[in-house]
Amino acid sequence: MRIKEFESLRSRLPKAPCLEGREEYFRSVVLLLLVPIGDEYHVIFEKRASGIRQGGEISLPGGRYDDGDESGEATAIRETVEELGIIKEKIQIVGRLDSIFAPMGAMVDVFVGVSDVSLSELKPNPDEVEKAFALPVSYFRVNEPTEYKVRVEVHPSYTDKKTGEDVVLLPSKELGLPERYWKTWGGFTHKVFVYQTPEGTIWGITARIIREFLKYLYQ
Repeated sequence: MRIKEFESLRSRLPKAPCLEGREEYFRSVVLLLLVPIGDEYHVIFEKRASGIRQGGEISLPGGRYDDGDESGEATAIRETVEELGIIKEKIQIVGRLDSIFAPMGAMVDVFVGVSDVSLSELKPNPDEVEKAFALPVSYFRVNEPTEYKVRVEVHPSYTDKKTGEDVVLLPSKELGLPERYWKTWGGFTHKVFVYQTPEGTIWGITARIIREFLKYLYQ
């Protein structure tokens, strides 16, 4: 770089930091939707249809960010409308939580919204949602999650379960990397939170979102 090019570099550097490699993650958006039932707000959950990714698990409405969406907020609303049949105009976004980066390669943007929709008005899409239900926010304040851990490691190769063949992702030895990188290396423990509820087990990213939401609500 020539000295005279320095000023050009200064103008091109980002004004605020982002995440390098963000595009390598599966990017999804979810909506923590609050609805008033009686004198208390409840959170709307879905039990995912058995035929889709992570079928049978409990989640918040949401899905993959589409390049055609104007924003993450637009994704959250679009997915909620598609999955639960809520009229778009009945959803009001009030803010967002921190994004979550999962070690399984997913990045989740989280929005918080409110709606005066009643449970009887929900029309779950059977292709994606087995059922929809609501739990009071206070339930999660009284019933804290159990904390577990999983171990995450780096594998430069793996064995294909169908063919039994070894698949090399990073030829560490051939690249002249130190021997410690020829096989599985690293390894760290990742926290997993689990809520046991009358509707079933809420865990993983969904549980982490609920836990994070409560911090902002009751801090």
